[in-house]
Amino acid sequence: MEFLEGVIKKETKEISDLLDKSLVGKEIKINGAVHNIRNMGEVAFIILRKREGLFQAVWNEGVSDFKINEIKEADTVEITGILQENEKAPNGIELHAKTLKFLSKASEEMLPLPIGKWKLKTSLEAKLNYRPISLRNIRERAKFRIQEGITRGFRDFLYNQGFTEIHTPKIGAKGAEGGANMFTLEYFHKHAILAQSPQFYKQMMVGVFDRVFETAPVFRAEKHNTKRHLNEYTSLDFEMGYIDSFEDIMAMETGFLQYTMDLLAKDYQKELNLLNITLPNVSKIPQVKFADIKVKISEKYGHKTRNPFDLEPEEEVLISRYAKEEWDCDFVFVTHYPSKKRPVYAMDCQEDPTYTESFDLLYKGMEVTTGGQRIHDYEKLLAKFEARGMDTEGIDGYLDAFKYGMPPHGGVGIGLERLTMKLCDEDNVRETTLFPRDLSRLEP
Repeated sequence: MEFLEGVIKKETKEISDLLDKSLVGKEIKINGAVHNIRNMGEVAFIILRKREGLFQAVWNEGVSDFKINEIKEADTVEITGILQENEKAPNGIELHAKTLKFLSKASEEMLPLPIGKWKLKTSLEAKLNYRPISLRNIRERAKFRIQEGITRGFRDFLYNQGFTEIHTPKIGAKGAEGGANMFTLEYFHKHAILAQSPQFYKQMMVGVFDRVFETAPVFRAEKHNTKRHLNEYTSLDFEMGYIDSFEDIMAMETGFLQYTMDLLAKDYQKELNLLNITLPNVSKIPQVKFADIKVKISEKYGHKTRNPFDLEPEEEVLISRYAKEEWDCDFVFVTHYPSKKRPVYAMDCQEDPTYTESFDLLYKGMEVTTGGQRIHDYEKLLAKFEARGMDTEGIDGYLDAFKYGMPPHGGVGIGLERLTMKLCDEDNVRETTLFPRDLSRLEP
């Protein structure tokens, strides 16, 4: 009988292992995908793509016991040789190859995209059509390492703040946001929808754990085809109870951003350098009222307000510009949105109930977060449903949480792809979405 007793230690090395100077001059073994081959005749450089980056192996005619023309890009191989220092090589080290073993061979002679190039200069459409290939480009995949860092920062920070991670259903009976932008489906002869948001569930769970968060997909059946919208995206959601005001929510998000930018600077510097990213200043984030900032950008930039109840994309750009010019801040909270454009569960202001205790966070001219305080009183929540002529059928479980007592609470939903897009200075949210879903794309 054989037993497994944990992770199996491999003979092959990773790039971080090879940074140990004591291995220089010794025989080592490494595996990876052939990212590029530079054949100089008697000498050739085989660039391997590893999870930690690129690694250079050197083929020498008469020394290496395999033929360089047997190898092509996208083959996966295992190479054995002597580790040597070379300041011109990636990470300052290279392997002088002796033997090569094929782990798999690419069936096509040429890749559909030149992924070995420093920058993948091709159309977005081509990159998305060949997504599993385009993501092998070093700079393309670096965006998603940055995205990992954002998600990791979100999780780590909230764990440290006493939040519990939850996982809520994505198939439901009724949408949390209302409206017509819901994907409907038949669920065992019943009507069902794909969740627009985990809002109802995370509010219910505040009554259980006080502070909860989730990272998960949400779905919006909006017939748009803009550079900022997706029909499926990843939302970073948190909800917290026992708050004094919605400023507690904004402060918590500010803390998340501060923690995450520090984490990116510490653990993702290689990717930041690859993408030439300058991290934003999040030492402080201004907050300005919706109505006030409309006036400010109108006065400063001569902008004419067309929609008094919401921000237009052009206004988001001007508000971010204003925040940078006036306060030298990359982010800005816009608070007290009109009640008319906020969901039914949004807490109305006591001083003026036509506005809400809610906010959006703008970054580089785009909304990346929506949040605020929620109504926690059962009778007030029912009254607002009634005032809007909204049916409560299908949300009995949600309302029960309030019927039996809920603390003052609020939270946010952060668009992961949008935040990554703006951090990476991309122009289209699909650039920072692994496999985008929009009006025209259901594959790959």
